[in-house]
Parts: sequence; structure tokens; C-alpha cells
Amino acid sequence: MAADLVLALLIVGLTAYAVLGGADFGAGFWDLTAGGAKGGARVRGLIKRSMSPVWEANHVWLIFVLVILWTCFPPAFAAIMDTLYVPLFIAAVGIIFRGGAFALRGEAATIGEARALGAIFATSSVLVPFCLGATVGAVASGQVPSDDALGAWTNATSLLAGAMAVVTGAFLAAVFMAGDARRAGLDDLVRAFRRRALGAAVVAGALALGGIAIVNADAPALYDGLTSGAGFACVIVSGLGGLATIGLVRAGGWSSARFTASVAVGAVLIGMAVAQRPDFLPGELTLEEAAAGDSTLVVTLISAAAGLAILLPSLALLFRLTLTGTLDQEFHPIGDEEAKR
Repeated sequence: MAADLVLALLIVGLTAYAVLGGADFGAGFWDLTAGGAKGGARVRGLIKRSMSPVWEANHVWLIFVLVILWTCFPPAFAAIMDTLYVPLFIAAVGIIFRGGAFALRGEAATIGEARALGAIFATSSVLVPFCLGATVGAVASGQVPSDDALGAWTNATSLLAGAMAVVTGAFLAAVFMAGDARRAGLDDLVRAFRRRALGAAVVAGALALGGIAIVNADAPALYDGLTSGAGFACVIVSGLGGLATIGLVRAGGWSSARFTASVAVGAVLIGMAVAQRPDFLPGELTLEEAAAGDSTLVVTLISAAAGLAILLPSLALLFRLTLTGTLDQEFHPIGDEEAKR
């Protein structure tokens, strides 16, 4: 029972990071594809304005997941780190460089520095979610443990999961920022991010449909879990959430679209976790075999309850202040003309 509750906490943390951290990385994807210094200046300005109040808070969920994993499921943590150290190392370095570049870009002394920092931020915003998605895909497809540090995360299912992580993050970011643009009265950017949201939704849907055949061929156990029982229910919920989001985006219902987009993305991750039961590492460790002793699990549950009692109201307040405009910064396009002030 304690192991199931801790696993539920782990899934909650992963889902929160996939949604909030995913949107954070997705903003960097749109920075990368915004265009030249002049054409992309307004898009990059909105990205900075939207991310500034919340970007650091979003990554608290990654720390939460790592602590739960290494404390409560140490055999699984060891196997994952031994097998998938390459993508996890790339992701860790990318997060560090990305955060530094985002914080320093506005303080660049020259145009060259501004361009270099922007390139680091945008490139890391694609590499990090891809590597984290590939890690999840490797675990779900039964590639852990393995002595093949490269092949374990470059199989078809892992690459599909990495691509899905990038695309769904871009989808979430476009939906969130279109709402921010509406609140700021930036109608041109509302239209720009509406197009981006709809385009990302189409790509995500195409990847999901095409991925069915890939998962069936590459990870049949995962495919069976996702096409039956609770796993299939999660897939249906995700599809309905995606369709609802498309309708809301077209109608301009941005507040509701944020929720349905989050459901669409979160349901996929939950479905993958449900599809693996009763295994924690498919074909290697069951949940009971992966779990630490009951005393560790109980203490973790108590500690997590106390921590979440502080964390959740704090995050709710932060997002409420952000969405009501209290923490809004003045909008400034980011282009070559502002690289040196």
C-alpha cells in the first residue's frame, strides 16, 4: 500500500513537470523558430515576459521526482542512472546552460553575446526535453537495465517519446502564451501563437497516430498496456483533451484551453505508467522489488505531505498572481537593437 502511494506521488510529480516544465521548454522551442532578429523580436519579447515570473518554480518538480525516486526506489534509480547516464547528463547540462543563458541574455554587453546566449537558450530548450522524453521512453519500453548505454535510449520507442516531449511542450507553450498575449492586449501575438498551437496539435496528433505502429513493433508489452484497460482509458482522455483544446484555441477560450491542454499531455504520461503495472522496470523489477523498506516509504509520505502543504499553496499563489497580471513585466521586443543598451 505504501509503495503504491509513493508511486502515485512520483507520477504526480512527473506529470506536473511534463506540463509545467514542458511548457517552459516549449517556449524555448518557439524562441528557436521565431525567425531573425527583427522578425522574431516580438515573439521573443513575449516569451521572456511570460517565462520570467515562473520559469525557476517549474523545475521544482524535477527535484521532487529525483528525490522520491532515489529514496523510495533505489534499485530502479541505480539501474536507470547506470543505463541512461548519457541522455540524463545531456539534460542536466542543458538545464544549467539554459537557465544561465535565459538569465543573462538581457544583460549581454554586445550583439554577439546576445546571439550566443539566445542560441544556447533555444538549443537547450529542445535538447533537454528530447533527452528526458527518450529516458522515459527507454524505461517504458523495457530497455533498462542494459549494458548498451547508447542503444538503450535510441531505440524507436525512445526516439518517439523524445520527439513527443518536444512537440507537446511546444503545444503547451503556444496555448499558454496565446493566453498571455491576449491578457497583454497583443493581438498580433495572439494570432501568431494560435497558429503555432494549432500546428503543434496537428504534429502531436500525427506523431501519436504514427507512433502506434512503432510502439507495437518495438515495445509490444507497452503497446498492449496502452490499448487495454486503464492505459487505454488514459489514451482516450488524452485524445479528447487534445480535441477540446483545438476547439477552445479556435474559439479563443484560453483559460479553459490551458486546462484541457494540460490534461491531454498529462494523461499520456499517466497512461504509460499505468501500462507498465505491475512492473516498475518492465521485465526486470516489480513495484514491490523496486521499493525501499516500509519505514522509508512511510517517512517519505509524511515528509512529502508536509512539503506539499507548503509547496502547493505557494505555487498556486505564484500562478494566480501571474495570471491576474500582478507580476507582469512591461513588454519589450527582444531584437538586435536591444542587445546593447
